[in-house]
Amino acid sequence: MKILDGARLLVGLDYHQDFVQVCVLEETGRIVRNTRVENDWRKIAAVVPAGAQVQAALEACCGAADLADELVERAGWSVSLAHPGFVARMKQNPDKTDYSDARLLADLLRVGYLPKVWLAPAELRELRRLVRYRQQKVDERRDVKLRIRAILRDHRIQELDGNPWTRKWLKCLAAFEQIGRDSEWIMQQHLSHLARLNVEIRQVERRLEQRIADNAVVRKLREQKGVGLVTAATLRAEVGRFDRFQNGKQLARFCGLTPRNCSSGNKQADAGVIQAGNPPLRAVLVEAAHRIMHCDERWMKLAQRLKARGKHTCLVVAAIANRYVRWLHHTMQPEALAV
Repeated sequence: MKILDGARLLVGLDYHQDFVQVCVLEETGRIVRNTRVENDWRKIAAVVPAGAQVQAALEACCGAADLADELVERAGWSVSLAHPGFVARMKQNPDKTDYSDARLLADLLRVGYLPKVWLAPAELRELRRLVRYRQQKVDERRDVKLRIRAILRDHRIQELDGNPWTRKWLKCLAAFEQIGRDSEWIMQQHLSHLARLNVEIRQVERRLEQRIADNAVVRKLREQKGVGLVTAATLRAEVGRFDRFQNGKQLARFCGLTPRNCSSGNKQADAGVIQAGNPPLRAVLVEAAHRIMHCDERWMKLAQRLKARGKHTCLVVAAIANRYVRWLHHTMQPEALAV
């Protein structure tokens, strides 16, 4: 089928590990091609007639960002990532095939209804992997500590010398002999695992420190009270560019910190924070709110006002995290970083 040079074509890509379903539409909605090819940018680009102006879309998933980069840099396409959850809701069809999924993506792009997500640069995606790897290790350490606590509860051991998880406390725990031989062996295995995890987490944090040492955004973040290495690195990795959000409310919603409206008729109410966003990012920001409400005068005063109105501490922390993120949106704009 002949396509005029410079004609605009819309391409939907249904991504799989081994192959990609490619649907090519004209601006009128007519299908040029809808076929399956190998998961290789050259094979995908060959499906589209030469000389066309290509706009493509694929759902955000594991491996999709790397393919999008290849199509942008090597094939010269304009590629957008789509939110898979919103795309599924917009389908309005119980049947699912690769043919229809690829066509839906192309059609949404054609009519301007594609629910886009940000395509982070490759360097930032690498930082995300490092930050999330550290979080995996921290979660693993937490699980080991819970197993140790379970053994202590099982043997009705309530008090040991020193504060929990300090060197003194761990040394006392390692020398404890008032449990069965198998329980003692298991405890030693847990303690060895815990020591290894502590070393691994420190190694990741040293690598993080080196990785973001010269980053202007991270440097600006770490100038704020209560913001350390992990908080700054997580914000940089997960948020990326603060100016990609139109306002602070959008950023707070992305972080999962805005109240969820639960109103009906004459009833006006909130139902906690929205159940969306990135859970590790939200956790880091809530922890930061706990710190800044005790070390930064501005947020200390806000916390005192909210508590004086009878607000529970959890609500106070969530409110401070929400307003803090909105304030960060203003503070971390490119013109502010250049000062």
